[in-house]
Amino acid sequence: MADVKWIKIAVDMFDNRKIKQIGSMPEGDSLLLMWVQLLCLAGNVNDGGFIYLTKEIPYTDEMLATQFNKPISTVRLALKTFEQFGMIEIINNMIFLSSWEKYQSIDRLTEIREQTRARVAKHREKQKLLAAGQLDGESNVTCNVTVTQGNALEEDIDKDKNKSISKKSPRHKHGEYQNVLLSDDDLEKLKAEFPADWDQRIQRLSEYMASSGKSYKNHLATIRNWARRDKPAAKAAGVEDMTDLDKYF
Repeated sequence: MADVKWIKIAVDMFDNRKIKQIGSMPEGDSLLLMWVQLLCLAGNVNDGGFIYLTKEIPYTDEMLATQFNKPISTVRLALKTFEQFGMIEIINNMIFLSSWEKYQSIDRLTEIREQTRARVAKHREKQKLLAAGQLDGESNVTCNVTVTQGNALEEDIDKDKNKSISKKSPRHKHGEYQNVLLSDDDLEKLKAEFPADWDQRIQRLSEYMASSGKSYKNHLATIRNWARRDKPAAKAAGVEDMTDLDKYF
């Protein structure tokens, strides 16, 4: 993906209580500088807040120490601190800035690519409909008629989809970005399994899908899978509560 040339940093960044806590640590100045360096590196990677050398090669502690010209002990302390404060997550061995997409401008190139893909898909569908008409001996069908037939076909397809969906429990949209789909039964199961932070878990999945562009077939199963994965990581880091996310981090 193309690099971005700038990132957004709030003018009241140093009023943030997490930043103040980090700044008060023995190596606070170095950790804060590394946080800004991570923001810049995420901008260079330009993948919704993920940081990696390539998608096949995540950054290791040693690689970041070289990249930022920092002692490896400082790098490890910084990453552990940022993770405990909920500023980063480690997903598939890659560093992910938790609130990147929420507070950075949406990459215009990504928006253009999505629009282009939609136009190409629509054009191909029209071509398929036109080709089908010619095979039936309707080669003189005009473009307007073809589009009308295409719209009618799309409506029929939507009706079939709705009939199919109606046979199952309807799923409702949840999360800040309204992209986490859960049926009423799914939501009750989630509340029973995670009574203390079920809503934070929904929000986490919502933000991740919005920032990464990824999608999942079953969102309840995804939240459960993340919970199983997070238990050993949280225990190793000695973190009991990571749900306290401030405005900017």
